[in-house]
Amino acid sequence: MLAVLSPGQGSQKPGFLTPWLDLPGAGARLRWWSALAGVDLVHLGTAADADEIKDTARTQPLLVAAALLAAEHLPMHDVALTAGHSVGELGAAALAGVLPAESAVTLAGLRGREMAAACAVEPTGMAAVLGGDPDEVLAALAAHGLTAANRNGAGQMVAAGPVDALDKLAAEPPARARVIRLKVAGAFHTPYMAPAEQALAAVAAGITPADPGRVLLSNLDGSTVEHGREVVQRLVRQVTAPVRWDLCMRTLADLGVTAVIELPPAGTLAGLVKRELKGDGLPEIVTLNTPDDLPAARDLIARHGGPARHRPAAPFRVVLARSAGTFTPTDGLAEGGYVRSGQVVGQVTTRQGAVEVTAHDSGVLTEWLAHHDDPVAPGQPLARIGGQHV
Repeated sequence: MLAVLSPGQGSQKPGFLTPWLDLPGAGARLRWWSALAGVDLVHLGTAADADEIKDTARTQPLLVAAALLAAEHLPMHDVALTAGHSVGELGAAALAGVLPAESAVTLAGLRGREMAAACAVEPTGMAAVLGGDPDEVLAALAAHGLTAANRNGAGQMVAAGPVDALDKLAAEPPARARVIRLKVAGAFHTPYMAPAEQALAAVAAGITPADPGRVLLSNLDGSTVEHGREVVQRLVRQVTAPVRWDLCMRTLADLGVTAVIELPPAGTLAGLVKRELKGDGLPEIVTLNTPDDLPAARDLIARHGGPARHRPAAPFRVVLARSAGTFTPTDGLAEGGYVRSGQVVGQVTTRQGAVEVTAHDSGVLTEWLAHHDDPVAPGQPLARIGGQHV
């Protein structure tokens, strides 16, 4: 099985679209998408400097447009799976047939503008936390009132929250971990982005999506999503929910993906896949950065491609927190145990009291994703349930 991945914010480089403008029709396509996104994509992808393209309002539509532009030159009918990181999910949804390209670019423009506006409300930011024990890192973030906004696997986590809390984390890093401040405008994928989520939801409600034509993974919990309306709801929810790229990569392994193409600007997601899936299970990877890389990408599709032999149901279901607070699993409920739909699996203690967490499907509790006394945010995955649904 072959997967095509669409990168997210932070992967952009000055001038990275310049060679693509030599392809017939590319300039016209970008000018049309520029009108929809409200930014000059040709200028941003060719002549803009690093400071200009790190602006959230500009970067998000630029990345989605770049991925879609490159994918037009691939035999996508032989691609079985798509996934994207953060705003890259809009590109992945379009490549899966859920949204027209025009809708994806338009939503990326709106998403970028509204997230930039939300960043201006109060001083927040993000920092990469590299290395360290994951549980100790999460505990350190909680102690400083920060959120794990991105869990990228391969020893990489991104903390987000108030600037002063990030400063304290950098001064007191977790054991065996490095903290690197990121040059971003605010705390993406946290409740600080709630105004942007509301604005995106108001517009997305008018979209009539199609069901995915190929396997599509969700950043929310790494699961496959089968219905177009659910895809759109998840795209909106992801503005304030953590990005679980670690779970997406686990699903790539679970589904037996043998080859990966990362769309431009490529390199970041390919690096994470190499580090996380190293060994015998490492897929063959092509980073598609310029038209010169197209022959290698097409050859990879020819050797590993073809539509999925079946539309796999999600290999697992994920129980999500509905409120922010502290999570407590139900006593005696251990990994490997069977849970039924509607069964209480834990509770989140909030300022207003305890909120029960219930399973929406039956199956085996394969893994706890949050543990006793862990701080959790709304929409955060708490447990994975697999096996037979009844």
